[in-house]
Amino acid sequence: MMALPSLYLVDDHVILREGLRAVLEAAGHRVLGESADPTQALADIIRLQPGVLLLDLNLGDRSGFELLAEIQRRGIGVRCVVLTMSAQPRNVAEALRLGAAAYVLKGSPAAELLTAIDTVARGRRHLCAEVADLALQVLSGGPVGDEGLASLSPRERQIIALVVKGHSSSSIGTSLHLSPKTVDTYRSRLMAKLGVSDVPALVRLAIRNGLIDVEET
Repeated sequence: MMALPSLYLVDDHVILREGLRAVLEAAGHRVLGESADPTQALADIIRLQPGVLLLDLNLGDRSGFELLAEIQRRGIGVRCVVLTMSAQPRNVAEALRLGAAAYVLKGSPAAELLTAIDTVARGRRHLCAEVADLALQVLSGGPVGDEGLASLSPRERQIIALVVKGHSSSSIGTSLHLSPKTVDTYRSRLMAKLGVSDVPALVRLAIRNGLIDVEET
């Protein structure tokens, strides 16, 4: 019988991490650690070497995509289950592109999550029923948006989210550990990619294409 994989949790809500830990440990899993911060999580994952990572995409001013991209870049062997509220087509596409092995919505039953963990630990992919049709389209190369949107990096997506929430270049730089000048360069580049000339147009495009939720603006 295959041993249950060890786990690491990344979510910006402590109460949710506590609830997840209780469910997972009751099912026999060992939770090696948890964090709300992608940078800390990456260091922990390298040190602790969990078998499966449970990752939320929305981490306050940071993004789960940032961690996925770094795990992929470094070739770290952890299998990732994205556990999120977002059923946005673009988020599903980006998570799968960056190597996520499973995509589960937070409204799913605990049994769904446990199945996803078991499935990815066996080297297979798991997609919850609510996003299966969409993911099938994504995996088969179906349309998920225009080329400009598809070309955005995880960092550019972070900056879009902060810009449309009204953050200044200075405050964005502080949040992401970048200089204001670097933030301005990112913003100019991503707006050029998207073909928009001002922030109101960027807000409308971001909402229309699911890069942010209306409630976040």
